Amino acid sequence: MAESYLHSADQPYLVIEPGRGWVSLKLGELWVYRELLYFLTWRDIKVRYKQTALGAAWAIIQPLFTMLVFSVFFGRLAKIPSDGIPYPIFSFAALVPWTFFANGLSQSSNSLVGSSNLLTKVYFPRLVIPISTVISGFVDFALSFAMLLLMMIYYGKTPTLNIIWLPFFLLLALVTALGVGLWLSALNVEFRDVRYVVPFITQFWMLATPIAYPSTMLSEPWRTLYGLNPMVGVIEGFRWALLGSGNKPGLMVAVSTVASILVLISGAYYFKRMERNFADIV
Repeated sequence: MAESYLHSADQPYLVIEPGRGWVSLKLGELWVYRELLYFLTWRDIKVRYKQTALGAAWAIIQPLFTMLVFSVFFGRLAKIPSDGIPYPIFSFAALVPWTFFANGLSQSSNSLVGSSNLLTKVYFPRLVIPISTVISGFVDFALSFAMLLLMMIYYGKTPTLNIIWLPFFLLLALVTALGVGLWLSALNVEFRDVRYVVPFITQFWMLATPIAYPSTMLSEPWRTLYGLNPMVGVIEGFRWALLGSGNKPGLMVAVSTVASILVLISGAYYFKRMERNFADIV
């Protein structure tokens, strides 16, 4: 968006003009509007479990019950290997970052349409809306992560020194959720079919990610290529950092990191290219 300040004899006013072509991301505007980012993030946290009977407990119930189902069908009946780790904690350690990613993906994809009143009334960097939606998921992550720590105590699992890498894998999940969320939120403004596609994408992506099974079931070089799915590096990295399972997923994580950054950069530029039409068609 090109901006220019024009000063009349009485008072200054701001003229906002649509950008053309592949405009720059203008990330500096995000810092200028950091208070709005904080406000929208806090708003998303407050309204997420408003008027629910169990409140924030849903942040734990969802991955916990999924873990129970996986433990019965994949762990006990199908005898899926779990790298020598009790299957309940093996699957729950993967479900914690996966739930953070899946919630960020689904909620950010509908964030622009859900904020249509705000979009059509005032100017601000539109990137603030999907970013705040994804960031607000950290509260749910913290609650489910606390549950994971309790399970580790129950099963007698002590975190290794690899835990210092945990923030990196969480950041990788954030980057992946935001990158895909930027793509889908911009597409959802023009094509409302996206809201029906997102649940299908989430289910397919979950099956394509080593949550219920270890990636060690694949041999090289397919295991490294498996890292093209950015969430593969996140899940395997989480297990390695917390539980010390498997070998150091170095090359796989490197592939996942590159794939995640490419998704974020391409999503951000597509979002900026399309944002000049958001207020007209949302």
